[in-house]
Amino acid sequence: MSEPILVVDHISLSFKGVQAIDDVSFEVAPGQLFSIIGPNGAGKTSIFNSISQVYRPQEGDIRWKGESIMGMRPDRVAGLGLARTFQNIELFSQMTVLGNLLLGRHLRMERSWLAGALWLGPARAEETAHRLAVEDIIDFLEIEQWRKHPVALLPYGVQKRVELGRALAMEPELLLLDEPVAGMNLEETEDMARFILDIREELGIGIVLVEHDMGLVMDIADRVMVVDFGQKIAEGPPAEVQRDPAVVAAYLGDEAALIGRQSSSERGHRYG
Repeated sequence: MSEPILVVDHISLSFKGVQAIDDVSFEVAPGQLFSIIGPNGAGKTSIFNSISQVYRPQEGDIRWKGESIMGMRPDRVAGLGLARTFQNIELFSQMTVLGNLLLGRHLRMERSWLAGALWLGPARAEETAHRLAVEDIIDFLEIEQWRKHPVALLPYGVQKRVELGRALAMEPELLLLDEPVAGMNLEETEDMARFILDIREELGIGIVLVEHDMGLVMDIADRVMVVDFGQKIAEGPPAEVQRDPAVVAAYLGDEAALIGRQSSSERGHRYG
């Protein structure tokens, strides 16, 4: 078994007496697709914000490759190899797709702003390399036709894909995807699921996925953790979690029963 790349160790987070996270622990192995599910307000995004150090848990520890990242600036955490997307699209709407993706390369740029402004030889070579890396992402996510379009003019599903591309441009080892298919129709959801699987299988990037689409989660996740009111109530393989009585009672209800009645072959072909 590989050593976990990310360890969240008994973290707790509160805001003026409101307990957002209550003694939550989990591990993510390299290349694993780990999903966190739960209703609105369960603490899922707070866990993401704690991992990226936007929030600072009052208790516990978060370790990346064995080293604690508690207290680090969010940009330093991102530079270690953790990238994320957001529930609400956080792109620069008047910039082009290409421009938004190039922003994801900022952490990988080594030349000074002055060298870049003067367009000196080393800075020019560096920008050329970054542009080539971004073009590879554009090809991977099949957004070539929109590369020079302002993001504001793109369909919603494509904008979500661009945000995913910006995170990939940071060259992460672990992606934190916060509700990547929220608001999408069935076709857009299936496209995004395919890209998520390709990121894991072709690029070898681990993924922590927060999502309300239970069909998607049960189809593609390796492991699932369920949270309720900031507490972990279950963790395990999808098939095991969806049968857990506490999970069914707390979250899934009839939807869990529906997912359970689907055959594995039906689910296996859904995002093939």
